[in-house]
Amino acid sequence: MSAKKAETEIRKFALAFPEAHEDFPWGHSAFKVGKKAFLFMSNEGGELSMSMKLPLSRRSALRLPFCSPTHYGLGKSGWITSTFKAKDSPPLDTLREWIVESYRAIAPKKLAKIVAEEAPRLQSRDAARPRASSGSAAPKPSRSRT
Repeated sequence: MSAKKAETEIRKFALAFPEAHEDFPWGHSAFKVGKKAFLFMSNEGGELSMSMKLPLSRRSALRLPFCSPTHYGLGKSGWITSTFKAKDSPPLDTLREWIVESYRAIAPKKLAKIVAEEAPRLQSRDAARPRASSGSAAPKPSRSRT
C-alpha cells in the first residue's frame, strides 16, 4: 500500500476513536480528543509524516529506520515521528497499535478505558469501531459468553 493510501486508512482509523476529531493547525492534520492532539499527520511533497506519543513503546519504535524523536521538544515527552516516502509501504498494523497507545496516553481516563477494552477490535481494520458522541454515554463493550 502506498503512503497516500496509508494516509487515508490512518485518517479513518484515527477518527474512529471516541470523541476524536480532526483539526488543521499550521496546515497539518491534528487528530484530537478534546483539545489535546494524539496524532499529527502531514503529506507534503509525497512524504507522509506522522507524530504520536508513545510512552510505552518509544524505545523500540526509535530502533526502526523510519522513526525519530519528534522535533520542537516533543521528543523529550515521548513523541516520535514516522516518515515514509510516496512509494514506501507503511506498516499499518504497527501504526494502528501506536495510535491506540497515543490516544490512550492523551485521552481522558474514561475514554482511554473504553479504548483499552476495545483495543483488539480497534486494531482490526475490518471491525466496526465504537463511537461515543459528545455529551452522551459511550457504548459498553459486548462480552461473549462462549
